[in-house]
Formats: sequence, structure tokens, C-alpha cells
Amino acid sequence: MAKKKEESVATALSDAIAEENAKELDNKKFVVDRLLAIKREGMEGLVEYMEEIGFFSAPCSGGNHLCCEFGLVHHTRNVMMAAENIGYALLGKNKYAEIRDSVIIAAALHDLGKCGDYGKQMYVPNILKSGKASEAKPFKRNPALLPIDHATRSIKLATLFIDLTEDEEFAIRYHDGLYETANYGIKGNETPLYLILHYADLWSSRVTEGCTEEGGEE
Repeated sequence: MAKKKEESVATALSDAIAEENAKELDNKKFVVDRLLAIKREGMEGLVEYMEEIGFFSAPCSGGNHLCCEFGLVHHTRNVMMAAENIGYALLGKNKYAEIRDSVIIAAALHDLGKCGDYGKQMYVPNILKSGKASEAKPFKRNPALLPIDHATRSIKLATLFIDLTEDEEFAIRYHDGLYETANYGIKGNETPLYLILHYADLWSSRVTEGCTEEGGEE
């Protein structure tokens, strides 16, 4: 009986690991399939570039939400799913259909800049003086990368390949809302696309992913 119980536990653990690995692949497929389905000129090149710069394996933060390998694409999927649900619920089927492509693009690319730029990753392993990696904050901001906010970098990298609408740029640039002091200009200028992205990002990081601190990745 004890042996069967051990085998059952081992099988369950194996299944859980397999499920997590499958999720990593599913997250990438989810993001890529929805971007390519939009058929915007240059999208295929952008997706190839995202692969090249490590978007699909990068962490999402240094020590907050999803600060682990594959964390960024996992967070991106969470935001995309939340944005679709929020947009549909608030606008209704017909009105939401008018901006659906923009919601998908803004949600998929809002954190693109967290990959870094100029051949430098935004996050690098946080090695303590002892020579061991920090458990509390596994990654830190790359000191070799100039401190440009990741939202601005997201727009810069995306527009190397595709054209963004004014509303898409606005939503991506200000998606952290008033949690960032540099975003004070958003007050009174909110658009539906911006609000959908901001709410989706906040819900994903705070509720789905359990983060208690906003803006800490900078």
C-alpha cells in the first residue's frame, strides 16, 4: 500500500512538472498566434525579433511578480486574457470588436522593453557578495543598460517592425498608470484602450500573480 502511495505521489509530481513545462510552450503559442492573426505588416519580423532578444524566456521582474525564467511571456498571456475579458465586458461585443486588434497588440507588447536593448538584457542574475544568487530577488536591473523606462523601450522596439496607432502607443507608454510619477500626464486623458490595458496589467500582476508592489521592476 505504501509503495502504491509513493508511486501515486511520484506520478502526480511528474504530471505537475509536465503541466508546467507545457504551460511555458502554451504561453508562447498563445501570444504568437494572436499577434500573427492580426496580419499587420511587419508582424512576422517582430515575432522573430522577440524570439531573438529572449522575450519568450525572460523574467518579468527582478523580485516581484513572475521573477523567473519564462515569467515575461507568462505575464503577457495573463494580461492579454484579462484585457480581452475586460474589454468585452465593458464595451459589449460590437464596440469591443472595433478595438480588439489594438487590445491584443497593446497587451502583447506592453512589456516588450523588459527584454532590454542593444544586445543587453534588462534583467541579469542578482549575485550576492557571497557569490550566491539571491533567493529573495533572483534578478536585478542590468547596470550596463541606460535607465530608460521599459514602456518607452517597448514602443521603440515594436516600431522597428510594425506601425502602432497613436492610441496603441499611448496605452503602452502609460500602462503603469499613476503608479509611476512620470505618468502624471495621463490624468484626464484616459482612453478606453489605455484603461483596458492598465486594468488588465494591474489585475494580472496583483491578483493573478500575487505581486504586492508596483513599479519595482524599474
